[in-house]
Amino acid sequence: MSPELREDAASLSPSQSVHGATEAANAANQHYTDLQSAARFPIKLAVSVKSKLGESRTETQNISANGVLFRLDAEMPIGAPVDFTISLPADVVGADADVQLDCRGRVVRSFEDDGRRGVGVVIDEYRFERH
Repeated sequence: MSPELREDAASLSPSQSVHGATEAANAANQHYTDLQSAARFPIKLAVSVKSKLGESRTETQNISANGVLFRLDAEMPIGAPVDFTISLPADVVGADADVQLDCRGRVVRSFEDDGRRGVGVVIDEYRFERH
Protein backbone atom coordinates (compact mmCIF):
# COMPACT_ATOMS: atom_id res chain seq x y z
CA MET A 1 0.00 0.00 0.00
CA SER A 2 1.35 3.45 -0.86
CA PRO A 3 2.20 5.91 1.96
CA GLU A 4 -0.68 8.16 0.84
CA LEU A 5 -3.20 5.33 1.05
CA ARG A 6 -1.87 4.29 4.47
CA GLU A 7 -2.31 7.84 5.75
CA ASP A 8 -5.84 8.02 4.32
CA ALA A 9 -6.75 4.64 5.84
CA ALA A 10 -5.24 5.60 9.19
CA SER A 11 -7.26 8.81 9.30
CA LEU A 12 -10.59 7.01 8.83
CA SER A 13 -12.86 6.60 11.80
CA PRO A 14 -13.98 3.03 12.62
CA SER A 15 -17.43 3.71 11.13
CA GLN A 16 -15.84 4.99 7.90
CA SER A 17 -13.63 1.89 7.71
CA VAL A 18 -16.66 -0.40 8.20
CA HIS A 19 -18.58 1.64 5.64
CA GLY A 20 -15.72 1.17 3.15
CA ALA A 21 -15.67 -2.59 3.80
CA THR A 22 -19.45 -2.71 3.33
CA GLU A 23 -19.13 -0.85 0.03
CA ALA A 24 -16.50 -3.36 -1.12
CA ALA A 25 -18.76 -6.29 -0.17
CA ASN A 26 -21.69 -4.68 -1.99
CA ALA A 27 -19.52 -4.17 -5.08
CA ALA A 28 -18.52 -7.85 -5.01
CA ASN A 29 -22.16 -8.91 -4.69
CA GLN A 30 -23.11 -6.60 -7.54
CA HIS A 31 -20.40 -8.21 -9.70
CA TYR A 32 -21.87 -11.67 -8.98
CA THR A 33 -25.39 -10.38 -9.77
CA ASP A 34 -24.06 -8.92 -13.03
CA LEU A 35 -22.58 -12.31 -13.91
CA GLN A 36 -25.94 -13.98 -13.33
CA SER A 37 -27.88 -11.35 -15.27
CA ALA A 38 -26.61 -12.43 -18.69
CA ALA A 39 -29.17 -14.27 -20.80
CA ARG A 40 -28.93 -18.02 -20.29
CA PHE A 41 -29.53 -20.50 -23.06
CA PRO A 42 -30.61 -24.06 -22.13
CA ILE A 43 -28.08 -25.78 -24.39
CA LYS A 44 -27.05 -29.37 -23.71
CA LEU A 45 -23.54 -30.03 -25.02
CA ALA A 46 -20.94 -32.65 -24.09
CA VAL A 47 -18.33 -31.27 -21.72
CA SER A 48 -15.15 -32.75 -20.24
CA VAL A 49 -14.26 -31.23 -16.86
CA LYS A 50 -10.76 -31.28 -15.34
CA SER A 51 -10.06 -30.13 -11.81
CA LYS A 52 -8.01 -31.11 -8.76
CA LEU A 53 -10.59 -33.85 -8.21
CA GLY A 54 -9.79 -35.48 -11.54
CA GLU A 55 -11.57 -35.62 -14.89
CA SER A 56 -15.22 -36.32 -15.59
CA ARG A 57 -17.65 -36.10 -18.47
CA THR A 58 -21.05 -34.47 -18.25
CA GLU A 59 -23.18 -32.05 -20.28
CA THR A 60 -23.94 -28.38 -20.02
CA GLN A 61 -27.27 -27.36 -18.50
CA ASN A 62 -27.12 -23.80 -19.76
CA ILE A 63 -24.64 -21.36 -21.24
CA SER A 64 -24.43 -17.56 -21.03
CA ALA A 65 -21.98 -14.94 -22.24
CA ASN A 66 -20.34 -15.12 -18.79
CA GLY A 67 -20.13 -18.81 -18.12
CA VAL A 68 -21.66 -22.24 -18.05
CA LEU A 69 -23.68 -24.43 -15.68
CA PHE A 70 -23.21 -28.18 -15.55
CA ARG A 71 -23.91 -31.04 -13.16
CA LEU A 72 -21.28 -33.24 -11.54
CA ASP A 73 -21.25 -36.08 -9.03
CA ALA A 74 -18.46 -34.44 -7.01
CA GLU A 75 -18.51 -31.21 -5.03
CA MET A 76 -16.43 -28.31 -6.34
CA PRO A 77 -15.84 -25.45 -3.90
CA ILE A 78 -16.51 -21.85 -4.88
CA GLY A 79 -13.34 -20.24 -6.20
CA ALA A 80 -11.84 -23.54 -7.35
CA PRO A 81 -10.08 -23.35 -10.72
CA VAL A 82 -11.48 -25.62 -13.42
CA ASP A 83 -10.52 -26.47 -17.00
CA PHE A 84 -13.21 -27.80 -19.29
CA THR A 85 -13.75 -28.56 -22.94
CA ILE A 86 -17.14 -28.13 -24.60
CA SER A 87 -17.75 -30.06 -27.83
CA LEU A 88 -19.59 -27.99 -30.42
CA PRO A 89 -21.15 -30.30 -33.06
CA ALA A 90 -19.99 -29.68 -36.63
CA ASP A 91 -23.53 -29.32 -37.98
CA VAL A 92 -24.37 -26.66 -35.39
CA VAL A 93 -21.29 -24.49 -36.04
CA GLY A 94 -21.25 -25.08 -39.81
CA ALA A 95 -17.88 -26.83 -39.87
CA ASP A 96 -16.64 -30.09 -41.39
CA ALA A 97 -15.71 -31.45 -37.95
CA ASP A 98 -16.67 -30.84 -34.34
CA VAL A 99 -15.09 -27.78 -32.75
CA GLN A 100 -13.66 -27.97 -29.25
CA LEU A 101 -13.99 -24.94 -26.99
CA ASP A 102 -11.17 -25.22 -24.42
CA CYS A 103 -11.96 -23.08 -21.37
CA ARG A 104 -10.31 -22.13 -18.12
CA GLY A 105 -12.46 -20.68 -15.36
CA ARG A 106 -13.43 -20.77 -11.73
CA VAL A 107 -16.43 -21.95 -9.77
CA VAL A 108 -18.76 -19.10 -8.78
CA ARG A 109 -21.77 -21.17 -7.77
CA SER A 110 -22.14 -24.64 -6.28
CA PHE A 111 -25.38 -26.27 -5.14
CA GLU A 112 -27.04 -29.65 -4.73
CA ASP A 113 -30.14 -30.66 -6.68
CA ASP A 114 -31.59 -34.20 -6.85
CA GLY A 115 -28.39 -35.76 -5.47
CA ARG A 116 -26.11 -34.17 -8.05
CA ARG A 117 -23.99 -31.04 -7.78
CA GLY A 118 -24.80 -28.04 -9.91
CA VAL A 119 -21.68 -26.05 -10.70
CA GLY A 120 -21.67 -22.56 -12.21
CA VAL A 121 -18.34 -21.59 -13.74
CA VAL A 122 -17.29 -18.19 -15.04
CA ILE A 123 -15.07 -18.41 -18.12
CA ASP A 124 -11.79 -16.52 -17.68
CA GLU A 125 -10.02 -17.79 -20.82
CA TYR A 126 -11.09 -19.75 -23.90
CA ARG A 127 -9.69 -21.08 -27.16
CA PHE A 128 -11.40 -22.69 -30.15
CA GLU A 129 -9.77 -25.82 -31.53
CA ARG A 130 -10.82 -27.60 -34.71
CA HIS A 131 -10.07 -31.29 -35.14
